[in-house]
Amino acid sequence: MSTSRSLNKVMLVGNLTRDPVIKTTSSGATVCTFGVATNTTWKDAESNLQERTEFHNIVAWNKLGEICAQILSTGMLVYLEGELRTRVWDDDSGNRHYKTEVKIDDMKLLDKKDKEGVGLEEARSNDSADEPGSKEKEEVKKVEKKVEKAEVELKPEPAADEKEIEQDADDLF
Repeated sequence: MSTSRSLNKVMLVGNLTRDPVIKTTSSGATVCTFGVATNTTWKDAESNLQERTEFHNIVAWNKLGEICAQILSTGMLVYLEGELRTRVWDDDSGNRHYKTEVKIDDMKLLDKKDKEGVGLEEARSNDSADEPGSKEKEEVKKVEKKVEKAEVELKPEPAADEKEIEQDADDLF
């Protein structure tokens, strides 16, 4: 008997596009949602610099959700790690809706905690007197190394109670 394996792993470094919103499910679980934008740049055939921005819906559960709600705000640069999840629901008119989200299991703040709502570029310009080995730059380098050396982790199916909590959360959105 053979088993097939798959991987659903997301790693993002981006800026918050909206403040975290925290809610509690009817079963008592905490869920926090917020948005993150990532940018990609490249040169086109005429050597003009092009940029594309992707917007991601982020969901954090329980203790991680509480932490995100307490320390994150719009504009902050974060490293997020998790998996893609797509929710499906029908509205009152019978129209089917889909929403793809990143359910995170790790978050690292890449901005200074006392710099609310600023991205790393602004933090770097404000800290231009700092030496090249500043704490923010070191954190970014650590994350870049982690992304480069990402190891494949296969996780077991979530426990039945986690599935129940996530189904309960569909009522919140």
